[in-house]
Amino acid sequence: MIARVWRAAALTSNAEAASDHLRRTGVLVCRHCQGNRGVLLLRHQREETTEFLFVSLWESMEALQDFAGADVDKPVTYAGDADYLIEADTRVRHYDVVEPSR
Repeated sequence: MIARVWRAAALTSNAEAASDHLRRTGVLVCRHCQGNRGVLLLRHQREETTEFLFVSLWESMEALQDFAGADVDKPVTYAGDADYLIEADTRVRHYDVVEPSR
């Protein structure tokens, strides 16, 4: 299994709206993709900014490519991202899942 990790941030004053946007776009799309094994949306609130980690789990690199395209290190972006996010990683990191959750 492969974990795909992407980081972004929003103003804390806009964190709830950003969370909702990420759920309506990336979370929803990933969960409906063949080969997706789960999605985690993590949030760390600071005083002025709130950081998000978007972790999606994939059964294989082929399944991940079906979602992300040939350049799997490029983030999948959605209309409206710039309305909610003040920064976002330009590359995605991938990890082999050594010990899955139960």
